[in-house]
Parts: sequence; C-alpha cells; structure tokens
Amino acid sequence: MPVLSEKIFAIAHLADQVVLWILVVLSILSIGMIFERFFALRKVSNQSGQIRARIRMALQSNSVDDIEGIAKDVDSLEGRAASYALRHMKDSGSKGLEEVFNTFSLTEKPDLERFLGFLATVGSNAPYIGLLGTVLGIMKAFNDLAQAPEAGQQTVMAGISLALVATAAGLFVAIPAVIFYNYFSKKVRAIMQGLESVKELCLAYAKKKGV
Repeated sequence: MPVLSEKIFAIAHLADQVVLWILVVLSILSIGMIFERFFALRKVSNQSGQIRARIRMALQSNSVDDIEGIAKDVDSLEGRAASYALRHMKDSGSKGLEEVFNTFSLTEKPDLERFLGFLATVGSNAPYIGLLGTVLGIMKAFNDLAQAPEAGQQTVMAGISLALVATAAGLFVAIPAVIFYNYFSKKVRAIMQGLESVKELCLAYAKKKGV
C-alpha cells in the first residue's frame, strides 16, 4: 500500500496541471462549437420564423393554397419539406404524406443538433474534472507539507488556493456550455414545430384537393 500511495502522489504532482490543460482544450472546443451553432441556427431560425408568419397569415385568410408558395422557398427547411410533400402528392396522392414529413424531420434533425451532445457532456462533466484537479492539488499540497514540515501553514494554503483554480476553471467551462445547450435545444424545438405546422398545412391542402 505505501508503494501504491507514493505512485498516486507522484501522479498528483503532474495530473493537477494536466487537468487544467484538459479544461482549457474543452473550453476552446466549446467556444468554437457555440459560435458555429449560433450562426447556423440563427439563419435557420430566421427562415423558420418567416415561414411561420406565412402559415399564420394563411390560416387567418383560410387559404391553404399558400403551401404552394412556401414550397418554392427551397432555401428554408420548411420550404424543402413542402416541396417534397407536393411532389409526393403529385406522384402518389396523400397516402404516405405524413411518413414523408417524418422521414424528412428525422433526416434533418441530426444536422440541427450537431455539437449539442458535446456541449451537454461538457456542461455535465467539466465541474467533476475541475473537482478532480482540486483534489489532486490538495493531495499535492499536503504531501509537500509532509515532505517539508518546516514550510508550515503558508505552503499548504498556497497549494490549496492553486488547487481551487481547477474547480473554478471547471465551472467556467461548464456554465456557458449548459446555457448555450439549453438555448440551442430551444431553437431546434421551435424549428421542428415549424416543420410540424407545414405538415399539418400540407395535410389540409391534400384534403382540399381531394388527393
């Protein structure tokens, strides 16, 4: 056991700094993914908002034929979904129309949720990584005191204060990751609801045309 303890303390002398570097790398990766998702989802969300406004106007005017105009907007997710639906109705009628929309949604959703899994993982685990660094740093501080008792309380307090940096770093990495994960998840849900609205409008259009 003493040999094992010595090995653990030897690891602690290096691992606390390794933990900090891991957190720095995770922070850089998280920031890059946050910026990528922010601009990507903002574009899709703005387009989706415009389509929802058109759907709202179509409902107010009781004009489901507006789905034909939405289908021409192939730059938006809803527009592409509507164009696939109209093409399907032209070739096969309304049979299988819901399945076409569901398949489209399942195909597009992973692209919308890109990097969200990583942000969720970082947000939930970065504090524990920081806590590990703090524990290792405290172990190192007390071991240094044991090796040099004359150093006294000042050495221990300095070591502990440095060790707590890892916990702060873990929280610094985790908090933005959690905030933006929730923000992006809300954006994705709104976009998927927009697709659902287009689906319902297409079904109403199919019933009106009797296809």
